[in-house]
Amino acid sequence: MRKLIWISFFGLLTACDFFVSKEEATQKLVEEKLLQIDWDDVDQYPLFDACREDMLKPEQRACFEDTMMTQLNKALEDMEFEVKNDLNDTVLIDFLIDEHGFITIQNVEEKAKVLKEIENFNSEVTRRLNDLTTVAPAIKQGIPVSVRFRLPIILNTQ
Repeated sequence: MRKLIWISFFGLLTACDFFVSKEEATQKLVEEKLLQIDWDDVDQYPLFDACREDMLKPEQRACFEDTMMTQLNKALEDMEFEVKNDLNDTVLIDFLIDEHGFITIQNVEEKAKVLKEIENFNSEVTRRLNDLTTVAPAIKQGIPVSVRFRLPIILNTQ
């Protein structure tokens, strides 16, 4: 009887080790897959209605950027400011497009020269651009994700 009990008990210990090693192997596989993912790139860029899902990735990006610049121009085209001195500068705007496709302004670069000439420039740009339309969000590994973009506004009063 002693031998039979010992063999059964040993079998239980071996079985427990078998389950732990499967869990560890799965965890290791997940960690390896996560390390292989390029987190700085998306599988599909955010898409406006004018952009097609079946476009190649570089074409999607170009379509997104072109449409975004068109939206920016429309939002800012009727802005008029009086300045005392000529301005020739570029202001960078950081956008966030969240996993639901909502576009929000994260930051408007503060340039002392611009703010000296146009005090409310940043707040006015932010107000106008926060009303941009929504887009289909970016996709990474089949999941909608948030992405950040930086686009320039060129100011030239000459």
